Amino acid sequence: QVQLVESGGGLVQTGGSLRLSCAAFGSNFSANAMGWYRQAPGKQRELVATITRGGRTNYADSVKGRFTISRDNAKNAEYLQMNSLKPEDTAVYYCNVDVKEVIPGGYRYHEVWGQGTLVTVST
Repeated sequence: QVQLVESGGGLVQTGGSLRLSCAAFGSNFSANAMGWYRQAPGKQRELVATITRGGRTNYADSVKGRFTISRDNAKNAEYLQMNSLKPEDTAVYYCNVDVKEVIPGGYRYHEVWGQGTLVTVST
């Protein structure tokens, strides 16, 4: 079973920076697309950024130019560097990984979610 462990959230002032990390643990798997999502109080979960195994990235318009997603395929890890943070970036951030697991007789494709890490940006 593949599990994700997130770290790096916290409290920061407007204009500050944080770096989130997410690592996948398990056996007999590979990580395909990886991404970060966030959910603010009273709002639906929304896409922040995604990155393919080959490194192609996609960002929500609200974070373009401020956030950078990256990954380390050897470590099955992804990162989100967040700069110029704004109060509206306050949310619980979740990492998401599309996993290919080796199972008896073939493969199993599914997505796994992290436990979430709270980012709070104060004014």
